[in-house]
Parts: sequence; C-alpha cells; structure tokens
Amino acid sequence: MARFVWAMKRAAPWAARNADGAIALILAVVVGVLGIMPDEVFGKEGQEIQRQLVNAATLVILALVATALLRDRLRQAPVERTITSGALAELPVRLARMEQIESLAHSTRRALDALQLVRVLGSRQEIAQSHAEARKDTARWSFKGGTGTYLRAVTLPLCVAAARRDKRHLTVRVEVLDPADAEVCETYAHYRRSLSESPDATGETWTTDRVRKESYATILAAFWHRQRYGLLDIAVGLSATMTTFRWDLSSTRLIMTVEDPNMAMTALAGTFYYENCDTELRLSFEQARRVPLEQYKKVPLSDEPTIEEVQELFEHIGMPLPKSYDGRDVVDIARKALRAVDPYGP
Repeated sequence: MARFVWAMKRAAPWAARNADGAIALILAVVVGVLGIMPDEVFGKEGQEIQRQLVNAATLVILALVATALLRDRLRQAPVERTITSGALAELPVRLARMEQIESLAHSTRRALDALQLVRVLGSRQEIAQSHAEARKDTARWSFKGGTGTYLRAVTLPLCVAAARRDKRHLTVRVEVLDPADAEVCETYAHYRRSLSESPDATGETWTTDRVRKESYATILAAFWHRQRYGLLDIAVGLSATMTTFRWDLSSTRLIMTVEDPNMAMTALAGTFYYENCDTELRLSFEQARRVPLEQYKKVPLSDEPTIEEVQELFEHIGMPLPKSYDGRDVVDIARKALRAVDPYGP
C-alpha cells in the first residue's frame, strides 16, 4: 500500500501537467480493446452500444489531441519570441564582430610580416620559389650582381614572356661588372675560384675570360629582348666595383643571394629593408657606366644572332669585343646570352 501511495505521489505531478494526453492515452487503449473484442460478447444490442462508445471515445481523443497541440503551441510561442528577438536579432551584430576579428587578424598578420625585415631561405627550392613569387605580375625588376647568369637564364625571359602575355609594360634595370675593366673581372674570377676550384652548376670554372664573356652576354641579351618586345624598358649599367651579393628586386619583394646556392635572404615590399635596398640599387645604378641601349634599332639581331651581328652590335655601341676573340668566342657569348644554364637548376 505504501508503494502504491508513493507511486501515485510521483505520478500525480506528471498527470497534472499532461492530463489531456493521459486521458487520450487511456481512451485510446479502451477503444482499442473494445475494437478487438468479438461481436458475440456484446450481443445484438451490445454491438450498437459498442459502436457508439468507440465513436464517442474517438471524438474525445481527437478533442484531447487538439487541446494538447494548442497548449504546446501556447508554450512554444514565448520561446519562439525569445529566440527571434534575442539570438536571431543579435546575429547581424555577431557577424559584424566576426568580420572585425577577421580584419584585425589580417592586419596583425601584415604587421608581423612588416616587422620580419628579412627571412632566410635555406635551400635551392626555397630560393627558386621565392624568385617565382617575385616574378608574378611584377611591373619592374632591378638586378645588381656579378654577371647576371640567372637573370639571363630565368628571370629576364620569364618576366618578358609574362609581360607580353598580359600586354603590359615592364621596366628592368641591370647592373653587372664592366667587361672592359680587366682588373675587376680578374678580382671577381679570383673570388669565385677561392670559394671553389670545381666547376659550378653550369659546368664551367671561373676565369677572367669567362667573367668578361658573361657580362658581354648580359648586354647582348638586353638588346635581343628589347628588339623583340616594344613595352620592355631595359637599361644596363656596368660597374667597376665587385660585390659579393646579388640583389633581385621586384614590385613585391627583394631577394639577396650569395655564392652558396642554398642560402639567401628575402624581404617583402614595404618593409624597412626592402625600401632601403631599393634606394641603394637606384643610386648604384646611377653611378654605373651606362650601355647605350637606346640604339637597339641600329643593329637588328636575328633569332639566332650571327657572329657578324654580334660583332657589329658591340662596335656600334662603342664596346668592341677584344681583338683576341675569334668566331668561337663570339658564338660562346651568343650562347650564354640566349641559352644560359640555370645555376640553381637540378
């Protein structure tokens, strides 16, 4: 008896909250039992009473179900109003805050990139990738170094090809060693040999004669590309001073390489280091001996320049090739100008 009373006490609150549902459930059970009982149990008069009971109970059940649905809707209305006026109303504000956070994160990332003045590149692959990123959509390129082998092999052809494809202007400034200055050429060759007496990635060793030919080749390459792309503004300066660094500067980044093919430094445009190196390259170029590239129309060059064309070009610009150079030397210069080997290649 005590258990029954305890159970009734526990069930009473639930029954009070769900009276309509409980009544509908009980009536449904009763109707179900009446429906499955055989007709013989009730007799002829009982069968009519059975049908009336079932119909009446069904109507009551439907009424209770409708009552329960209306009650639930009344209960849900305040919740819906709360959600609509609360969380959903605040959604635009929260989205705006998320956009502000994303903008702040982007600004912070740019600030960190600006604070990171120089990043060290530690492999050929990283250096090549950095050069590729620097070439992408750039409108200008400045180079200062020894003889410009990588410039001739990769940078200049790809930058000109990209500019021609997009039909846009390209400005290139190149500063290399003066091939007519035997002293600086010998100094550079001695420096490169002191680092390694073995042939470099191009398969050649460094001699004074090679330095001169490489610089002549850079001049020839500048004339050749200028004659073939009208929107190319290229200038070449010749330096009497050797540098152990090579600067490549585009619209977006600076890359500074050394003789170690697995080490380099890079800085993004807008940083302190980039801007100061840009100024340095401009001032250095202004002090270099200028090659008269404005005379590029005077001596047309074939797709494969002949010995006579190369010799005539250098004669015309006041930089005659050494008298000791024969046809093989001239062919070597033309090959280096247009078929240079990538020093960072595999």
